[in-house]
Amino acid sequence: MKASDHTEAMLAAWKAAGVDRADLALKLPDGEMAWQRNRALENLPLTWPRAANAHCAEVYIRPARGFDWPMVFLDDVATPLALEAVDRHGGLAVQTSPAGGCHLWLPCSRPLDEVGRHRVQRWLAGRFGADPASVSGEHLGRLAGFRNWKRCGCWVNVVRSMVDSELRLVIPQDILEREDPSPASRAMPCAADPYTRSGRDASPSGMEWGWVCRMLEAGRDPGQVRRDLIAVAGSRRGADVERYAQRTVESAMRKVGRRPR
Repeated sequence: MKASDHTEAMLAAWKAAGVDRADLALKLPDGEMAWQRNRALENLPLTWPRAANAHCAEVYIRPARGFDWPMVFLDDVATPLALEAVDRHGGLAVQTSPAGGCHLWLPCSRPLDEVGRHRVQRWLAGRFGADPASVSGEHLGRLAGFRNWKRCGCWVNVVRSMVDSELRLVIPQDILEREDPSPASRAMPCAADPYTRSGRDASPSGMEWGWVCRMLEAGRDPGQVRRDLIAVAGSRRGADVERYAQRTVESAMRKVGRRPR
């Protein structure tokens, strides 16, 4: 496929999922953001980002703000999990770099406002091992068919696309009614979830380790991460939970390159 074919495939999948308007954004080499907001997909000015991308601008897109959309976004999902998710629920997997993961766009059984998308994305993040810092409900993703200059200019490609009304993600009502998450539900992984089948350590301690690393990489306070881990692992670790949580957080801080305060 040509680069433009990847762009068209992504936009076609969005439209089939029920998204017909988008915000297009460029991050210029000097860090300034330039926008085209609330544009119909068929009227997106694609010559503009193509010219800018050739001069090292990053190209992003999201469903236009201010509308309810039947689609949610996850960032940094491992490619095998992203492909499995599209096979299971339909949607779109966009690989942002060969060594990295995918942006995952999942069609939902109902339109969601921005708050609803945030709650669903927060709920899904741990189950897919996604970036917990990218669940705002209005997060930008990369537009396929353009170069990712943050990763040495590699191409952003569609790796799986499928939209089927019978495969859409069904959202439990209680997810949409939740307010601030409890410590035990802040993007924590579920070891029994089917999306852990990717060669990762799917044991409870392995899933907790991955979650702690992601929280620290996202800038979360280590003390709060330790307290959350105690809340989640207490019933399993018993009297050993505080030592376990302290050692896990300390080891994860060394891994991600953060120093104790």
